[in-house]
Amino acid sequence: MSETEIGFEPPYLHPDYKSTILRAPRAALLRLPEEWFHRAPGPAFGRVTVSGGDADLTRQHRGEPLGERIVVTGRVLDSDGRPLPHTLVEVWQANAAGRYVDPGDDHSAPLDANFTGAGRCLTDAEGRYSFVSIKPGAYPWGNHANAWRPARIHFSLFGAELGSRLVTQMYFPGDPLLPFDPILQSIPDQRGRDLLVAAFDWETTKPNWALGYRWDIALRGRNSTPWEA
Repeated sequence: MSETEIGFEPPYLHPDYKSTILRAPRAALLRLPEEWFHRAPGPAFGRVTVSGGDADLTRQHRGEPLGERIVVTGRVLDSDGRPLPHTLVEVWQANAAGRYVDPGDDHSAPLDANFTGAGRCLTDAEGRYSFVSIKPGAYPWGNHANAWRPARIHFSLFGAELGSRLVTQMYFPGDPLLPFDPILQSIPDQRGRDLLVAAFDWETTKPNWALGYRWDIALRGRNSTPWEA
């Protein structure tokens, strides 16, 4: 791995992101023998198989969720830029008010009875994925004085093996909170930070219905998408 690639990944300890002070390793990491790795094939679907409707987060309840409808699409690629078909892509996010459906989220913003904020799909033969959702809102998170996390969508991807899982976050272009987010800024290389920001896309935008964003994800290689900090 080159120094450029290493610079894409956030460090285990980034004091501006206070949680890392408690959870960062205090000793050098140990490299396990190759034969210790679990090589179970992926992706994993759980007890319920993936269906076409799982990718539309706006149709999981009886009514329409509140907020700005969006379509997020892109391709999942390997280290050589080749598409990866049949890859499990999972997403989760806050609602338009910046609230998660999670008992641990005590933000005073309202929940939306018509929005759970989670979905999944399989990439097609060309490595493409697509989700319909609502643009998430920013929310306060108590890391420092007047701390707000930018709007974003969490992604989890499984490659050909369960050990090749990537968990990361996609941000939106032009968000004024990006320069102030210590999690995003923990990535030391600007090009690495840029890889986490989607591009507005006219081709994906649907007239009178939804704005479109395009975000490609590389699981390995020089331009690999940074892992979640």
